[in-house]
Amino acid sequence: MPEFLELLPPNAALTKLLTEAAAGVQAELIPTAQALGRVTAAPITAPHPLPEFARSTVDGYAVRSSDTFGASDSQPGYLRLIGEVPMGDSPEFGVPSGSCALIHTGGMLPADTDSVIMLENTQPVSSREIEIQRAVAPGENCIRIGEDVQTGQEVIPTGARIRTPEMGGMAALGVTEVLVARQPRVAILSTGDEVIPASATPRPGQVRDVNTATLCALVTQHGGLPQSYGILPDRAEVLEAAARQALETCDILVITAGSSASTRDLTSDVINNLGKPGVLVHGVNVRPGKPTILAVCNGKPVIGLPGNPVSALVIAGLFIAPLIHQMLGLPAANHAVRMAHLTLNVPSQTGREDWTPVKLIEGPAGWLAQPIFGKSNLIFSLVRADGLVRTPPDANGLESGSLVEVHIL
Repeated sequence: MPEFLELLPPNAALTKLLTEAAAGVQAELIPTAQALGRVTAAPITAPHPLPEFARSTVDGYAVRSSDTFGASDSQPGYLRLIGEVPMGDSPEFGVPSGSCALIHTGGMLPADTDSVIMLENTQPVSSREIEIQRAVAPGENCIRIGEDVQTGQEVIPTGARIRTPEMGGMAALGVTEVLVARQPRVAILSTGDEVIPASATPRPGQVRDVNTATLCALVTQHGGLPQSYGILPDRAEVLEAAARQALETCDILVITAGSSASTRDLTSDVINNLGKPGVLVHGVNVRPGKPTILAVCNGKPVIGLPGNPVSALVIAGLFIAPLIHQMLGLPAANHAVRMAHLTLNVPSQTGREDWTPVKLIEGPAGWLAQPIFGKSNLIFSLVRADGLVRTPPDANGLESGSLVEVHIL
């Protein structure tokens, strides 16, 4: 059985793949209402200031701050009440010195006023006079024009993932359409004569297709559109026909179970037939996931993943997620990380990068990471885990008690 041609470190393999597969972001204009989770393909600038008028942040009285100076509980001041600010409209009156106007939260400050005294710091004396029991500073309890955003200001940059706050910000500015990166379509081909759909009942020797489910979820999580092409038998002509069809309509092709030691030559031959330059990396110095194939065929990346569910998911996080991010115009995929202390020794082999599932446990002195040891075909070793811990290639393991980065799953 031939050995892998070359085992590259994961970072070197990823750099090689991203460099060869580099392509510009493809943009599309969509309604803002559909933009949650999408990535901006152009900056968004403010067409007008926000707020567009000075407004109150409390219920109270709009005043000239200078008219309140010196007022206190023991020496209150008195102001003439000249009216009430209408909600949803501009007041048709100004407020002369020594006067005030009743205003509600969100109301527009009348001309000549610069602050609002809260209702609870006042007492009515009569229908036309109020007592103020404290002073207010200029700008207190109100928002000035453009205090949030100035006209022409870039409010959302290119390459930003649109979250709930951005949705609100665009609504406030009247942005009804937004230019976003087109979501890359990721074709997923599962292979193996022993693999059956998850909905089927396996006979002895058969296994349900786990990888399609996990890979579709990972692609969706990172902003891509998964396209499942079903389960294919271990026959080169069938695999090649399906792969060619998938590459015609998709941006990334993922083949699972075709890179293990027994079938990797079949898969690599098929990939090399799909276009140039073909296979770039045939084996990555990482565990789990050593029998990984990275390729680019006529400008489109092709990934051959191990069939074991844990290996496939770890490798997908290392290579497929960054590919999707590159096509969206995002930085390389960054995992949420939590620092924790290991509860057990984690063995490793020097020269190889290892990824170990761990369970996070909150202890009295901080987070603990409890390793979950298992083979790469045991999907529930990941189900039981909260994250993965990386052992660098220059280490022969990690000691119990050491502080590690847990990459959250």
